Amino acid sequence: MTRVVRWDEIDSALARVDVVAEIERGFVAYSRGECVVPPVGELIFDEPPGEVHIKYGYVRGEEHYVVKVASGFYGNAKLGLPSGQGMMILFRQATGEPVLVLLDEGRLTDERTAAAGAAAARLLAPPEIEAIGIFGTGIQARLQLAYLRDVVACRRVLAWGRNADRLAVYARDARELGFDVEEVSDPDRVARESQLIVTTTAAKAALFGSDTVQRGTHVTAVGSDTPGKQELPSQLLGRADLVVADSLAQCRERGEIASAPELSEDRVVELGHVAAGDHPGRTTNTAVTVADLTGVAVQDLRIAEAVLRGLID
Repeated sequence: MTRVVRWDEIDSALARVDVVAEIERGFVAYSRGECVVPPVGELIFDEPPGEVHIKYGYVRGEEHYVVKVASGFYGNAKLGLPSGQGMMILFRQATGEPVLVLLDEGRLTDERTAAAGAAAARLLAPPEIEAIGIFGTGIQARLQLAYLRDVVACRRVLAWGRNADRLAVYARDARELGFDVEEVSDPDRVARESQLIVTTTAAKAALFGSDTVQRGTHVTAVGSDTPGKQELPSQLLGRADLVVADSLAQCRERGEIASAPELSEDRVVELGHVAAGDHPGRTTNTAVTVADLTGVAVQDLRIAEAVLRGLID
C-alpha cells in the first residue's frame, strides 16, 4: 500500500538520518556510472516568472527509483507564499509500484541541495576559514549555513543580497543559527574577504569580479540550474585550480560550466570521484576550487530513501 506523508512527518524522519552522508553516497554511485539519470525535464514560465524541474532516476540493482517535481515561482513572496513547491514519489524498481509519496512542498529539494553544499565544503574548503561569504537571502542561503555548521568551524559570515530589508531578515535568522553576520552592500568585498563562498541566487550574470576571489578560496555555486542562469564570472572557472561538478553532463548544459566553454577538461572532475577518494580534490592551501552544483536525481533518490528509513525507524 502506498504511504502518503506531509512535511511534519517528513521533517521528523529526516532528523534521524545523516543527510550529508546519504548525498555523498549518491554522488559516488553517480560518478561510478551506477545510476540511470535521464536529462532534466523542464517547464519555463514568463508571466508570472517561474520554472518547474522534473528529475528522475535510479541506481542499478537497488530497490527504488524516484520521480521528483520541484518548482520555483519568484513572485510568490508578494502573495505570501513560498517560492518553492513540489513532491517526490518513490517507486519499487522490480514492479513499478509506488511505495511513498512525499508531499514535501519542495523542501526536500532545498535540504538535499544544502547537504550537497556541505559535502562540497567538507571535501574542498581550505582548512583555515576566516569568513564565509553568502550571496542570496532566501531559503537556500539559510539552509547552506545550517548544514555548514557541522562541516566548518568558522562562524563569521559576510552576507550580500539585492534587497536590504530581506538581507536584514536573513542576517537575523543566521544569527539565530549561531553565526556572527555582517550585512555587506559591496559584493566584491564579500568575495575578496571570504575563504568559503556560497552563491544561492537566480542571477543571470556574475555577482562579483573574478579577480576579487583570493588564493586559497573555495566557491560553491548552487543557483545556476537552468540554461541562462549564471552566478560566477566565467574567468573564475578559467583560473581555478580545480572545478568540481555534481554532474558533468548537466553542468555543461545548465551550470556554471556552461558559461565557461573554454574550461580545460583536465581541471574538471565530478564530486563523486572526490567523495570516493578517486581524486584528491584540493591539494594545496592556496588552490582556488569551485563546485558547480546543478542538482542530480540521485540526490532526490537518496534523500527520499533516507526519509523512508526514518519513517520505519
